[in-house]
Amino acid sequence: MTTEPATEPERLPFFVYGTLRPGEANHAWALRGRTAAEEPAHIGGALLYDGPGYPYATAGPAGTVVHGDLVLPRDTDYDEVCATLDRLEDYAPGDPANLYERVRTDAVCADGRTVRAWVYLAADRLAARLRATGTPIEGGDWPASRAAAG
Repeated sequence: MTTEPATEPERLPFFVYGTLRPGEANHAWALRGRTAAEEPAHIGGALLYDGPGYPYATAGPAGTVVHGDLVLPRDTDYDEVCATLDRLEDYAPGDPANLYERVRTDAVCADGRTVRAWVYLAADRLAARLRATGTPIEGGDWPASRAAAG
């Protein structure tokens, strides 16, 4: 996975893999009615870990995949959606206390297109802890892992 930290505002779609996916708890209030497009996608070179009611994604070895959705906010709602997601993910540009970092990555859509997108990955300290003691989600698909466990 090639990622770049957020350095300037770009109006990229967001790759979401947890509670922001369509049908999940935070999608309803944060994204519903404010997107121009939503479609299944995945990112490569990433791992998904179980969290307290939501997953964490980290950079991972080649060949690993995290499944999710690519969501593109409507132009008129983009800035508000971006600010809402940054607050939800406890992200502030350059803050060393961030829980997540918003970085650019390549998402692959079901039809094979590659789209540059924002994704929230666990910040370095949290990612190190997850790699040491976290529970990986087999297959990299959070809703599927919960359905299989339920």
